[in-house]
Order: sequence, then structure tokens, then C-alpha cells
Amino acid sequence: MKTIKLLSKILFVSILSMTSCQDEIDNDNTTNPDTNSANSVTASNLERAARYNGSFDDFLDGTSCSSIILPITATVNGTQLTILSESDYSLVIDILGQITNDDDTIELQFPLTVQLSNYTQVVVTNQAQYDDLVNACEQLENEGESAINCLDFNFPISILTFNATQEQTGSVVLESSEAMFTFMNNLSDDEFFSVNYPITATLSNSSTVNITSDMDLQFEITDCLDNQEAIDDAEEQADNLTDILVDGLFRVESFIVASVETANDFAEFSFDFANNLTVVAENTVNTAINDVEGTYQVASEFEIFLSLDFTSNATIQILNDTWEVTNFTSSSISLQSTTNSTTTVVLSQI
Repeated sequence: MKTIKLLSKILFVSILSMTSCQDEIDNDNTTNPDTNSANSVTASNLERAARYNGSFDDFLDGTSCSSIILPITATVNGTQLTILSESDYSLVIDILGQITNDDDTIELQFPLTVQLSNYTQVVVTNQAQYDDLVNACEQLENEGESAINCLDFNFPISILTFNATQEQTGSVVLESSEAMFTFMNNLSDDEFFSVNYPITATLSNSSTVNITSDMDLQFEITDCLDNQEAIDDAEEQADNLTDILVDGLFRVESFIVASVETANDFAEFSFDFANNLTVVAENTVNTAINDVEGTYQVASEFEIFLSLDFTSNATIQILNDTWEVTNFTSSSISLQSTTNSTTTVVLSQI
């Protein structure tokens, strides 16, 4: 009797273990809902996240679907540069950053070679061919089918393979993003797979996430794409704010510290933001008082920030801080101190 009970217990534990393992093999589009086909959501997620990430030189080539193979020659805002290695990217960035709200121009010298998102390299001989690559990338982005660049898998990753009758046919260890991309693209209609979880991935903010299932993978990808969209929107709004600052002349309409309004301290000053990241506070009432010079910077994460740094005049130096932009229009900019949330400022166009 004890032997029968022991065998029953072993059988129960074995069935439970098999069920648990099978539950981790997730997804769709086959007769077995626990396996993934080449057309499954999981396959798409893995393939898109494993594509070659060409976003690191977007400031130069204007597209994240590919990158330009160095060396190249380019004319940046009228200045010809020979870019031999990635260390020369700073030359381009410095020229682009000299003026904040101008229309930057980059003219690439053809022919040049680009690496595409499928890891192949092609020679582009003229601007029209290059424009076709950029337009194709924009179309993928508009359709939500572009590469997923906000998440990088940490390899190696083990993949289990199955046939159409759900029998495991083997396993493969993938050592790189390119290997993952190739595996997913080479799957035939009668081949199926499952990821041997857990796996880990690194997000664009350098944090690491632990992924334990296909559902978990879908969540992490959706979350990082949403975050990336918010970051991109904030960057666009930061550019809009910079244009407003440079195009206008401002006064301090409100300066509140712990519910006390002190805007009168700044009543005599106007603030003029230049496109070289300098700002001048001018006393418009008493011309004997020297202009107060300073610098500013507009930055963004999920929010927009305006940093001010004046070098003299105790009154104006009170504005020295990194301010979160809580709201702005073409005529008014509302700020809140990141070091003291009870301090707020409103700048209004004159």
C-alpha cells in the first residue's frame, strides 16, 4: 500500500512539473496554444527587438533603421567634415549645437555604405536612393513595425524547437541579436519554438528587467515603447520651448516662494534668450545698472527642464536653478523648482 501511495505521489509531482514547464511555452497561431509559430506575436517581438539598432547616429543620417559605415565626408551647416570614426561624431554635434533654433543641413557625399536593420550592408550611390531608405523607415514607424530599440536582450538565450505535432526537436543557444534575428527570419511554417525562460534585457535607461514568459515579454516591450514615445514627445516639446524662448523677450510675471509673491523684485528686468544658449537680463528702468549675463539650457526626459545660470547680481541669481516646465504657451512659461517645490516662476512675453 505504501508503494502504491509513493508511486501515485511521484506521478502527481511529475504531471504537475510537466504542466508547469508547458505553461511557460506561450502563444499563438498553431494547433497547440503553448507554442509559437513564425507568425506569432512573440516571434515578431523577438525579431523586432533583435534588429540592428542604427539609432546611435540619427543626428547624422536621420534614420534609426540603418547607420552609415565610416569613414564618410559630409557638409554640416556649410562646413565640410571627414568623419573617420565615431570619435569624430562630436565634430558634427558641436556644429549642430552652435545655434539652437536654426534649420540644420547635412549633405552626405555619395557613394556611401549603410548597414540595414537586417544586418546587411548596401552601397547607396545618390541622394534619391538614400531618401528611399529613410522613407521606408518612416513607413515602418508609422505602421508600428519598426525596430524595438528601447530594449536589448542579454545573451546567451536558449530556444526550444518543436515540430507541427508539438514534439520537441531540439534546442539552440543564441549568442547575439544578429543570431536571434536570423533564427526568427529563418523559421518555416511547420517549425515552432518557445523561449527557455527566464531571460533578462537591458532597457534604454540602463536598468535590467527579468522576463519569465511570453506575456511578460509583451508587457516589457509595450511599457518601454510607451516610455520611449513619452521621451520623444518631451524632446519635441523641448525644441518648441527653445524656439519660443529665442523668439521672444520675457519678464518675470510671478515668483512665488512658500506662497509669498516676490515678482516685484524683478519688475525692472527683461530677459532676452539668444540661440547660442546665452541669456541677458537687462534693467529697462535704470540704464546705469549693467546687464546681467547668464546661460540657459533646455533639456528633457519625461518632462521638460529649463536650467538658468547667471554670474552676477544677487537678485537675478535667485533664478539660478533647474526648473521643471509645468506648462508653456507661445506667451507664457510656468516653472517649478526641482530643488524646492514651493518655488514657482511664470515668465511672460513682453
